[in-house]
Amino acid sequence: MQIQATKHWWYFLFKDINAVIRFLIVSDIVFQGAVGLFGPLFALYVSSYITDTDPIVATGIAASIYLIVKSVAQIPSAWIIDKIKGERDDFFILFWGTLITALTPIAYLYINTAGELYIVQAFYGLITAVTFPSYMAIFTRHIDHGKEGTEWGVYYTLIDISTAATAAIGASIAALYGFPALIWVSVVFSLLGGLLLIPIRPYLRIKKNVT
Repeated sequence: MQIQATKHWWYFLFKDINAVIRFLIVSDIVFQGAVGLFGPLFALYVSSYITDTDPIVATGIAASIYLIVKSVAQIPSAWIIDKIKGERDDFFILFWGTLITALTPIAYLYINTAGELYIVQAFYGLITAVTFPSYMAIFTRHIDHGKEGTEWGVYYTLIDISTAATAAIGASIAALYGFPALIWVSVVFSLLGGLLLIPIRPYLRIKKNVT
């Protein structure tokens, strides 16, 4: 029993997980951790920088716009991705979509009205809707047979730990250096998370054939 338990804990060090899944998880740990720096403080940011409307209302509407756009665009995006055989399109969309998503928070530095905030949130939702199905498609194809539950469990556990840890760090950065510094730190680490996707490319099936 002890040997079996030890074997399962090795998964958190990525032992016995194939290279594609390993780099996908590491990439998202860094990326989601970077998002976690700023995400929990979003409402506080809105109350500090959006001055033309009630910040509570603006925060709620901004969150709704992001989720609605993401929800509406996600299924068509996934359908198009599935229609193109091979993983060339998946990797292209995932990689560049992740980098664009990483850069999007820079826009927060240049807005001060609710309307501008809503536009940024709509764009954010659209890019996420395109990128997320690509990530899921690659992860699903390369997950180790017979270890699906374990590897999804490792993914979500490590992502949750990462975002929990960075939430506290983000609050400290904002308190000491302000929101602009926090946003730039988040952007830099989000970009790093995107770049960590590059090592998976040699392992992908890149044949392209539209049916």
